[in-house]
Amino acid sequence: MKNKLVGFLVSARMAILTILGIIAYFAVSYLHVSLWLVLGAGILTGVLFGKVFCRWVCPMGLIMEIMMGLSPEGKIRQMYQYHKIGCPIAWISGWLNRYSIFRIRLNADTCKNCGICDKKCYIVAMEPAKYSLYKPTKEIPGDSYTCSKCLECVAACPNGSLKYKI
Repeated sequence: MKNKLVGFLVSARMAILTILGIIAYFAVSYLHVSLWLVLGAGILTGVLFGKVFCRWVCPMGLIMEIMMGLSPEGKIRQMYQYHKIGCPIAWISGWLNRYSIFRIRLNADTCKNCGICDKKCYIVAMEPAKYSLYKPTKEIPGDSYTCSKCLECVAACPNGSLKYKI
């Protein structure tokens, strides 16, 4: 049941990002919601869920996703990582990936080492020598600063060995 929910959320992520990104943009631009409040919301989501704000809520994240969709390979994909250099929400929530309450977890007992999760992970795609979701000798991408919890790895796991949980 949970993997079906994650699969649905992943398939609807761009729609969710569009809606929440537009709401965030209008809240700041037209309702004059303080950026400190937005920063606080980003920190709170970082403590609970890790770096989800960038990939699920941020208006700049929406723009970068659209740009990545135009050319999924090359410099545009890397630019998605570097636009976060000036964003304090990305700094804080990225750091909180290692300490957040919800995290991507692997059940090694049920994992079949098929590697589908690594093929879906954009962090592994950018640094395959450093990261892997199922290889114990490599770092877990979900704990890294750059993981923005797109959850494609969790949705792609054919036998439910990856979970996003407490």
